[in-house]
Amino acid sequence: MPSKLDDLVFQVEAVLFASGKPLAVKEIADALGLDDYRPVQRAVRTLEQTYGNRQSALEVRRVGDRYALQLQEKYVPTVHSVTPVEMTPRTLRALTLVAYHQPILQSHLVRMIGDVAYEEVQHLRGIGLVHTEPKGSTLELTTTRRFAEYFGIASTRPEEIRKFLEQKLGVAPSVPPSGPSPSGPDAEAPSAPPTAPAGDGSVPAPAVEATSDEEPPAEPPMAS
Repeated sequence: MPSKLDDLVFQVEAVLFASGKPLAVKEIADALGLDDYRPVQRAVRTLEQTYGNRQSALEVRRVGDRYALQLQEKYVPTVHSVTPVEMTPRTLRALTLVAYHQPILQSHLVRMIGDVAYEEVQHLRGIGLVHTEPKGSTLELTTTRRFAEYFGIASTRPEEIRKFLEQKLGVAPSVPPSGPSPSGPDAEAPSAPPTAPAGDGSVPAPAVEATSDEEPPAEPPMAS
């Protein structure tokens, strides 16, 4: 019979699996109807260790101050053929920013579009269009070969992708985002977000039909 901690670990695993996006410890506790987040914090760490020690295609990955149950990077290409490519304008904008400024730190993308960046990076990684690599306390983001193939770009070189976005889609750099400069391991000059063509603010993409984007912006990360 599972212990109380084991049962909580299973519940946390179920919440992360069902959410499909990174969650803060406080958000997991709220989903489980718990006022005290500390047992959930211990359960998350136990789950991290469990997946780290078992042979599995899945892993528990920390994304900023949130956690996600996701495929290991090396297994992402395996599911491309069965992964639907659906992008809202918000997702398309995040992808355009990554493509234009790559390699770009996730912390800088968060400064550009807010905390929704965590969810969008997770989604873009899941459909094989963005590659993530640990970089200090954050992630470094680049587009994948599948991105170039999907959009009909002849090269995977960042400068060629940037030229494609400028010439074919009318994307152009704008004024750098305002705000305090980052410090610590991510201390780099912020990149300027590109300006999309006039219209609905999104960049058109071949074979992608943007769905309605009526979701409210993600709330600021909660302390865990």
